[in-house]
Amino acid sequence: MSETVSAAANPDVGVSTARLRTRLHALPGVDEAGVAQRTADLATRSVKTSAKSRAIDLAIRMIDLTTLEGADSPGKVAALAGKARRPDPADPSAPPVAAVCVYPDLVSTAVSALAGSDVAVASVATAFPAGRAPLEAKLADTRSAVADGASEIDMVIDRGAFLAGDYGTVAAEIAAVKAECGSAHLKVILETGELATLDNVRRASYLAMDSGADFIKTSTGKVNPAATLPVTLVMLQAVRDYRRRTGRLVGVKPAGGIRTTKDAIRYLVLVQEIAGNDWLDPAHFRLGASSLLNDLLMQRTRLRTGTYPAAHHFTLD
Repeated sequence: MSETVSAAANPDVGVSTARLRTRLHALPGVDEAGVAQRTADLATRSVKTSAKSRAIDLAIRMIDLTTLEGADSPGKVAALAGKARRPDPADPSAPPVAAVCVYPDLVSTAVSALAGSDVAVASVATAFPAGRAPLEAKLADTRSAVADGASEIDMVIDRGAFLAGDYGTVAAEIAAVKAECGSAHLKVILETGELATLDNVRRASYLAMDSGADFIKTSTGKVNPAATLPVTLVMLQAVRDYRRRTGRLVGVKPAGGIRTTKDAIRYLVLVQEIAGNDWLDPAHFRLGASSLLNDLLMQRTRLRTGTYPAAHHFTLD
């Protein structure tokens, strides 16, 4: 077990695992029944037509359009980039998405395809999705993506180390990856479906933020359950309270399993009610989804024209 966070990873961090354990286990416990009730209540909120139209456009602007499959190719990434820039070919008023997220070896393709747009290029790294690799391999993964032009890095934490209570190793790896990011933003994936309890979600959120995360993210999308409203509520509470304590605003990204406009709007309501309006911005809240975009576009078209478009109107991702 690593008893001290590596000074080479971050000279300003020298916190022992024992001290981290004391700090993290001193956090208030999560009332799981209360969280479930709160999210159920917020999920019933009704969003009317004009507000719904604005919410749909905001949700589109928050999407990280993602392809993370073994069969990904330069052609697929270029096509996805085209959709990211112009989600609805028939309606130029539809906003672009926030980012396109790809594997490190396809970053340069995405950068070329998105040149001249405001769509960011994100890349998963650190042996995504399992995170089972030596630290140097994880850092090489990150360096490669940043060198090829990624402006956002999505890393996975070592869940095995976290669940074993080896918080020093987790903190050191996050700090080391952050150091390799340079000006790129770091999103730290907690893989909440493997953390077992909401108390662990809160602890992992604070550990990631204290170690340099610019965003905390729920999931890789490869593990079930992925994003859920209760988990996201706990993470939003964490970033809200962390900002009050430190003055630093850390973003949140639920990812995986968010497929419908109704789902997306429920997350936006949660953001407003729990964290506040400062997080209702793509700079501080993202939705990791691909199939969601088509549903948002269909609902947007219905609000604008009064009719649903045909299913083949939008490309499948």
